[in-house]
Amino acid sequence: MKDVREALMVARNSDGKLVRRPLSPHLQVYRPQLTSVLSILHRLAGVALSAGTLLRVWRLVAAATGENAFATVQGFVGSPFGWLLMFGWTVALFFHFFNGLRHLAWDVGRGFEKSEYAATGWAVVIATGAASVLVWVVFLAVR
Repeated sequence: MKDVREALMVARNSDGKLVRRPLSPHLQVYRPQLTSVLSILHRLAGVALSAGTLLRVWRLVAAATGENAFATVQGFVGSPFGWLLMFGWTVALFFHFFNGLRHLAWDVGRGFEKSEYAATGWAVVIATGAASVLVWVVFLAVR
């Protein structure tokens, strides 16, 4: 066999005969599309929400523990890096929410036409940006 890919294509069927099977396409074959990028970002947003929620829990536990512990957490969350983390958590929250609504529409069989999934994909991106900025503008205004 010339290379590893050839070896991966050889398999046995249920009768034990050797057969050639196709390899599944992978990320190096396809050009990124809006749907694939949003799918990957949806998973990353879920991970970011988990990490950001741990930060929120840390803050609540520190508030319940005492003034010194809460001051430590507030110092971290109030730092520029903490603000960046909280803004990222907000973006992840809204992206996961809006893209989740899109997935719910897909679950009932809506939005599978090319024009529809492109439009809803861009709607998710725009709604995420608008909602994130709006929340932070309101937060900073009332702060």
